[in-house]
Amino acid sequence: MTDRSDSTNQGDKGDKSDKGDKGDKGAADGRRVAVGDHAPDFLLPDQTGKSVRLSNLLSEHAVVLYFYPKDETQGCTAEACSFRDSYEVFKEAGAEVVGVSSDSVESHESFAEHHRLPFILLSDEGGALRKLYGVPTTMGMFPGRVTYIIDRQGIVRHIFSSQIQFNRHVIEALDTIQAMR
Repeated sequence: MTDRSDSTNQGDKGDKSDKGDKGDKGAADGRRVAVGDHAPDFLLPDQTGKSVRLSNLLSEHAVVLYFYPKDETQGCTAEACSFRDSYEVFKEAGAEVVGVSSDSVESHESFAEHHRLPFILLSDEGGALRKLYGVPTTMGMFPGRVTYIIDRQGIVRHIFSSQIQFNRHVIEALDTIQAMR
């Protein structure tokens, strides 16, 4: 299996000539959220059942929004634990880490407890948020693994997509957050 990594830095806006201005519409029409876009707002339940809205988080912190395929799988656990191990560094840099998958609130609660995850896990049952952001699938069937770094103004500053470079998501996010300071 080949890895389709895509790392887009904060200075690279990419070619958006055929994308137009998405504003808050995100990728509902099949387009992907890109660097420089305003991150689509959302409201989803976390692992405790509490509703979390992106705009509320952004009023206090930059946000590292990472989409992952499934709780308790080898790669997703490695990625989550890597974010856990760097969580205090993210907090000190002014960022909140938020993981998203289509797992249930109950699954997230168990996953967070089992691995002592101190950050927010959002339940996107049905995949509406994944679709809104345009997170791709791998081989047309596996949910993608993509990390978005969103500044306090709600602008996507960096995107990293790699199904198999689990720990690289944390490195890319931390480098971007620290460069934003």
